[in-house]
Amino acid sequence: MTPVAVQRPGDARVPLLGDARRGKLADNVVAFARALRRAGVPLDASRIALAQQALQHVGVDRRGDVSAALEAVLVSREQDRTVFRELFDAFFRDPELGHKLLAQMLPRAEAPAAPPRQRPRVREALQPPKKPGADASAQPDKSIDLDAAMTASELVRLRQADFNQLSASEFQLVERLARDMALVVPEVRARRTRAGWRGQRVHWSRTLQGAAHTGGEVMALRRLQRRSQPLPLLLLVDVSGSMERYARLLLAFLHAATRQVQRQRVRRDVFTFGTRLTDLTAAFRLNDTDAMLQQAGRAIEDFAGGTRLGESLGVLRQRHARRLVGRRTLVLIVSDGLDTGEPDVLTRELAWLKRHTRRLLWLNPLLRFAGYTPSARGAAVLHGACDGMLAVHNISRLQDLARGIAQAMKQ
Repeated sequence: MTPVAVQRPGDARVPLLGDARRGKLADNVVAFARALRRAGVPLDASRIALAQQALQHVGVDRRGDVSAALEAVLVSREQDRTVFRELFDAFFRDPELGHKLLAQMLPRAEAPAAPPRQRPRVREALQPPKKPGADASAQPDKSIDLDAAMTASELVRLRQADFNQLSASEFQLVERLARDMALVVPEVRARRTRAGWRGQRVHWSRTLQGAAHTGGEVMALRRLQRRSQPLPLLLLVDVSGSMERYARLLLAFLHAATRQVQRQRVRRDVFTFGTRLTDLTAAFRLNDTDAMLQQAGRAIEDFAGGTRLGESLGVLRQRHARRLVGRRTLVLIVSDGLDTGEPDVLTRELAWLKRHTRRLLWLNPLLRFAGYTPSARGAAVLHGACDGMLAVHNISRLQDLARGIAQAMKQ
């Protein structure tokens, strides 16, 4: 068997997965799978074994075939495809770098630096794991659980840190923090009534029940008082490429934060949009957030793609218009506003949506930039149609979200 090689334009033939005669193929595949696992991609031993079998079928002469085969076998979630491709390019960029990564050692000076646009979780996955007991006093291992090892200053920093700049371990911790927060939805008076002390009409049955305990003497008049209930919710979450880093965390936050609304039997409909509209209402009925994210990952087919909010709202109007309860529904659009569709379509669909809802609020992660103005065409249309714009780029902003919604409802 000849050495495995790949041809790049303008370069000499470079070994991709090592010399198969020396048994390096299986070792390199295992090392790459471990790096994927450190980057947060779910993998087990059966998938790694299947990846080695796939390479034996497609061959390792061409880099594109190797990448496609490994991606088809090792990646099961749409949101992990971009991470896989970046990590594949970084892992197999240089044969010397591949051998050193296999030995779990990164080169210090001779290796090229990581690309500046590389995701933090990819950079962290390429870092060698620390040996147990090695320099434990200098920097203790971080845990995703809140314990005494996590200092107050570290928590303060994570609460203010932008989601797009977090490493893999920090992202997991922030996701845990987001799941513990509740979103208090504004309440309105419902049509149904209950027994109370205020109201225009007397609640005779409850009044007479009270009189039965006092020998038939009416001591107090109970009233028919209108109940209060949270507003029905319609959540529209952008899952395009520019929102890739925020989508998973915000879905986890919205699932846990609006759980109380679901328990009160108030309508909660959830859709994601990119190049198409995806209904996640059934997935949000699951009690476990991780199970919801797994089902959402299987349902979303346009993750990390483009953004066509106008066309997605058109599908919402044509197929799911009955999801809007009268004019009481509170609509939250989570997006950066970088729409690639026609502004006229977006204007028309937003006008229809606003006519059939109580409030239309825009949750924009780009408000992390000081002096941000919605200058893009889609962002300008969205800003003009919405009743308010709130920031959702870090934990601190998510904690203030309920207060911001309450203020917007009063306008």
